[in-house]
Amino acid sequence: MTPTPAYDESIPVLTEVVAEVAPPADTAAPPVEAVAQPEPAAAPTAEEHEHKAWQALEERLVARVLDRLQDRVELTLEDQIRTSLAPVLDHVATRLAAELRDGLQHTIEQVVSRAVAQELAHLKSRTP
Repeated sequence: MTPTPAYDESIPVLTEVVAEVAPPADTAAPPVEAVAQPEPAAAPTAEEHEHKAWQALEERLVARVLDRLQDRVELTLEDQIRTSLAPVLDHVATRLAAELRDGLQHTIEQVVSRAVAQELAHLKSRTP
């Protein structure tokens, strides 16, 4: 078994620390007209980049865990289904065999009785 590396390249690492700068306190509030106008789309902030990176990491992690668990879940389910269905299938097979046996016996009895009746009718018609 190979040891797990201390650093996984598929996991993003925060390499830059961004400090938030507060606006100066002596700045007056912008006029109402300036606030009402929509601003052009700004470039994504560091928080947005970090959020997207975490989302991508989460998606990759979920996919990896699901891939690893899928085989185990399938084997466990198959084993549980086999264990729970074995007695039911055994009962069904036994009952089916009994019904087939009874049906076959009834059919053979009908065939034999018909053959005997036909033979008796044939013998009676031959005798004068």
